Amino acid sequence: MDQGSQKASVTPYEEVLDALSSLITKRSRADPSIKGDRFDLLFDYIKILDLEEPISKLKIIHVAGTKGKGSTCTFTEAILRNCGFHTGLFTSPHLIDIRERFRLDGVDICEEKFLAYFWWCYDRLKENTNDDVPMPTFFRFITLLAFKIFTAEQVDVAILEVGLGGRFDSTNVVQAPIVCGISSLGYDHMEILGNTIGEIAGEKAGIFKHGVPAFTVSQPDEAMRVLEEKASQLDVHLQVVPPLDANLLNGTKLGLEGEHQYLNAGLAVVLCSTWLQRTGHLEVTNLQQNSSLPEQFIKGLSTASLQGRAQIVPDRHIDIERSGDLVFYLDGAHSPESMEVCARWFSLAIKEDSQQQTLNYQPQDDARTSNELIQRDSGGRSRKNSTQILLFNCMSVRDPQLLLPRLLKTCASHGVHFKKALLVPNISVYHKVGSHALSSTDSQVDLSWQFTIQRVWENLMQGNKGVDAQSMDAVCEEVKDDTELCVKNCANSAVFSSLPIAIKWLRDYVQQNQSIRFQVLVTGSIHLVGDVLKLAKK
Repeated sequence: MDQGSQKASVTPYEEVLDALSSLITKRSRADPSIKGDRFDLLFDYIKILDLEEPISKLKIIHVAGTKGKGSTCTFTEAILRNCGFHTGLFTSPHLIDIRERFRLDGVDICEEKFLAYFWWCYDRLKENTNDDVPMPTFFRFITLLAFKIFTAEQVDVAILEVGLGGRFDSTNVVQAPIVCGISSLGYDHMEILGNTIGEIAGEKAGIFKHGVPAFTVSQPDEAMRVLEEKASQLDVHLQVVPPLDANLLNGTKLGLEGEHQYLNAGLAVVLCSTWLQRTGHLEVTNLQQNSSLPEQFIKGLSTASLQGRAQIVPDRHIDIERSGDLVFYLDGAHSPESMEVCARWFSLAIKEDSQQQTLNYQPQDDARTSNELIQRDSGGRSRKNSTQILLFNCMSVRDPQLLLPRLLKTCASHGVHFKKALLVPNISVYHKVGSHALSSTDSQVDLSWQFTIQRVWENLMQGNKGVDAQSMDAVCEEVKDDTELCVKNCANSAVFSSLPIAIKWLRDYVQQNQSIRFQVLVTGSIHLVGDVLKLAKK
């Protein structure tokens, strides 16, 4: 009876999420023993799904890079959609719902279509795989699903963001894209891609195809040499694109926040113009960077939106009259370079907000930006003091000793100093997909990595004086937390056993300090950003 009623309560969408979860391996992506992750098997899967010919007909824009590839793809899709094309966009990761990865004409694929295409692919693969050709792993499968969706929906253009690297990424089964792009390169996923910027560039350049034009932004010298060498070998015309000149936007602003977005926007503009030229759509002209961009380009660039990148969200849990008292500044930065960019954005965003609060600025009815939303929410409380708090986690393959100093130094150079760092594990577990797969209150969760990050943070806050673990533990014992919500409270940081508990601590703190506005920077992990979005909007 119990089992039957439990099964009956599972929705068709949850069934799909459970099936997807079965494809996730708990082993490292660098583990060579994961059979379903072999690149050559992708071509077997494509044959099983009868996708060879349909994929060859897709007019694809393929983008790799360490930083900015998601933003570049988002700008690119928005531009071509505003030019009147039926667009398909495949990106990763998703923040709240798996369907975010598959966008048709700028909108997440609807649940009905997602279910139908999912089972079409999953059932055929289940029936035709075996020990030699096992079921594909999670990302391989969703890439195949994206190809099925885009071919079945007969999109005019498919914009594909590389998941990891380039050469052996599952999106790289594409044999003849229309144009390729490489966004900014940096050090990330080194356990898979290599320990030098040159090795990483070599992996990213793996998406170059013979004779297909490619574009990149300014890169470190070693990376640029490798990109040029790979391009030369494949007779690829590789061009370096400058950041977009803001004057070309005719007074409008980019839809994505941050000065670095002009770099991504510049790359997107050239990818779009090349795609238009190579596919015979010459009606959109005036693409020379000397006066202004076509109206469709400007509209696309100014309306593009991407969750979790320089996003500002007031906490909706607090009374609406006081929701401006707890504001989350979300950015999924997780490399040293992107951490610096994130810190600069956060520092300038809170400075701008502070200035507007002092002026008691009242927005117009058509307010669109997150900053204006905060201004409206905070109403007459313009004189409140602001306190900055860091909410942080990063994957254990990343080095907090490289990430946190860049964050602190950049913030300090703008006069921003954190009162406290809250360190948490992500609540989304990596072996399941969906909101029903959260481990938010697991008292047995291993916090050893969070304690490691805490030691790094406390050392930095002590002025790099090399406080050893033993003396730091003594400091932690002296700092009491009356709420008993945190596991380990130190002078400048606190470790929490779960994100929901840390959020509760923040909300309680706000209630107890009603003369202060709390500005919380959430960064270090795109998964953490997604988890906070789920909770902040509840």
